[in-house]
Amino acid sequence: MISSLLIYLFLSFLILILLSKISYKLNLVDIPNKRKLHSKPTAYTGGIALSIILLLSLQIFNILGKDLSAIISIAFLISIVGLIDDRYHLNIGGKLSLQIIPIFYLIVFEKLFLKDLGNYDYFALGLGSFSVPFSLLCVLFLINAFNYFDGIDGSLGFTSLTVLIILFFLITDETIKLLLLSIFLLLILFLFFNFAIFKLPKLFLGDSGSLLLGFIISFILILLAKNNLVHPILLAWSVSIFVYEFLSINLIRIKNKKDPFKPGLDHLHHLFLNKTKSIFLSNFLMCFSNIFLFFIGYFSFKFLSSVASLILFIIFFGVFFILRRFFLKQGI
Repeated sequence: MISSLLIYLFLSFLILILLSKISYKLNLVDIPNKRKLHSKPTAYTGGIALSIILLLSLQIFNILGKDLSAIISIAFLISIVGLIDDRYHLNIGGKLSLQIIPIFYLIVFEKLFLKDLGNYDYFALGLGSFSVPFSLLCVLFLINAFNYFDGIDGSLGFTSLTVLIILFFLITDETIKLLLLSIFLLLILFLFFNFAIFKLPKLFLGDSGSLLLGFIISFILILLAKNNLVHPILLAWSVSIFVYEFLSINLIRIKNKKDPFKPGLDHLHHLFLNKTKSIFLSNFLMCFSNIFLFFIGYFSFKFLSSVASLILFIIFFGVFFILRRFFLKQGI
């Protein structure tokens, strides 16, 4: 296994180097403007590189199984959608329409959908005939929530690492753990390029990367819930910062009569960066927030009950939303 991981990391490094150089040659770069923080054109093909590497991982680690192999294989298509969006700046209708195709395939043809939202001591939240549409909406919601976090160097990469760590902690299935480990190591390697450490070519995840990570993690969550490996409320807590931020920012924009789909500088990472003036501290605060929220959910689930954990999930969203509005009004 160690030799396979070393081969995987070596090939990952080569692909990241090669694709970054090709991207600069083909001018597949994100051009700076007044809304963006970088000062030089930067390749936005990190997500495509990650999707190619993960496809190779299916050959290197040939024990991932049917469901995980399907998730990784179809994830390549969602990264292509992101690349098209980065290149041609699709409108929201075109973007969502293309996202739905690979999501629909996994849900309908591979049967990767939520049948229920778990048992809560006194009641069960079954989905019945709403299983498929609810699952589709949840995946669309979460992959675009991940997209919201891709605004400063490392923001999505580091916060995604917290989700992988949490899931690794929650599960015992060795096959899924292997996939989580392979994504974790790949993200660590990518961050060296994202921050241009050791003078490596600077690389962004781009929409291809944010959609890719959101897509893969969404379907891993569905797989874990479907197979009763982790209670759904704990899975919700594992991505709580993404859920809270996506809901909050869109509710605030709608209340302020702003277009919820229009890019802006009101995201959580922008607020942290304005306050701390430090990318490192901003990333730390986002990672800490997600882990802190998860521990609240985990300990309430373990020492109180599943229904208490569910109630706290809703309460903490309310707290997050109120604080989010306050700090946004203060310009912090």
